[in-house]
Amino acid sequence: MQSGPGWRGSNATRSIETTRVHHAARGAAVAWPIAARAQQAKLPTIGVLGLNTPSSQSQWTAAFVQRLRELGWTEGRTIAIEYRWAEGRSEHYAPFAAEFVRLKVDVIVTPGAAVAAANQATSIIPIVFPMAGDPVGTSLVASLARPGGNVTGLSLQRADLAGKRIELLREVAPDLRRLGVLVNVGNRSSVLELSEVQTAAQTLGLELTSFELRGAEDISPAFEAMKGRIDALYSRPSQWFTSTPPASTHWRSVRACRRHTPIGNSSKQEV
Repeated sequence: MQSGPGWRGSNATRSIETTRVHHAARGAAVAWPIAARAQQAKLPTIGVLGLNTPSSQSQWTAAFVQRLRELGWTEGRTIAIEYRWAEGRSEHYAPFAAEFVRLKVDVIVTPGAAVAAANQATSIIPIVFPMAGDPVGTSLVASLARPGGNVTGLSLQRADLAGKRIELLREVAPDLRRLGVLVNVGNRSSVLELSEVQTAAQTLGLELTSFELRGAEDISPAFEAMKGRIDALYSRPSQWFTSTPPASTHWRSVRACRRHTPIGNSSKQEV
């Protein structure tokens, strides 16, 4: 065996070097998870709840993503977007909204029809609606000037302008006597607007017939029922009209018959 100071010095040197290696290894073991976590940091996430199908809202989605990019938000790099599509079925709103809450998205974007379900799911996550018929009347916001809460967006002011639309329709079609109204009775905003239409029709001496929709399956019977009974049709946009093939077919037949179909979607006000 070797002995003496030389051996002890050599052994001590090896011991010191081994200790340095162990410390370096431990440092790397600590540093690597930190770096990995930084790389895997969660991007700010937008939850988009669409009322229809991806194909029917493809232009809207493209414009939305493009505007985000112009503002410096690029999908996959600086933000993430989670899409959920209700495919014209309102019973999907609540489950999708609850899923967004579980995913802890940073903001929920959805049209007015689904805002109530989103607001029931969370009072903390901001909710933005691109459009809503009557956000005050449907209690989505407290007022246009001071919406309060976690909900904001654009008001189409449909109910407020319903009477004016009927007046304009009468000017376009002076022989108008029988007016039909196609309304989704499950949508509170639609029901509020119907009330305004009824008041305007009564003032103008029009005979009003309402055709109620509770689901996409009611579209075909409604169009069949209105044949020969109305001179013009007033309708509000609905997710069913763009997500169900029978609806588009009936709209084409109505237009081919030169029916007048005013749809209120032009006046917007930010809330």
